Amino acid sequence: MTLIKVSAQSRSTAVAGAIAGVIRENGSAQVQAIGPLAVNQAAKAIAIARGYLALENLDIVCVFSFAKVELSGHLRTALKMDVEPR
Repeated sequence: MTLIKVSAQSRSTAVAGAIAGVIRENGSAQVQAIGPLAVNQAAKAIAIARGYLALENLDIVCVFSFAKVELSGHLRTALKMDVEPR
């Protein structure tokens, strides 16, 4: 599964295009965000990607989980979103 990392500064439309492209190519995608602003951008991107894929009669669902990630020597908790066709 391809991992798409989202930050607070990520453009939701660009991330949505990446999600839609990965789902078209691989059948599923994994989105990862750390922090409330990044999670907000990721959620908006998934909603936008759903609209992009609806034009091709594809519907997607999202399953959330937590992951431990090391950043700059510190352990952080990331929100992982597995995005796959319904």
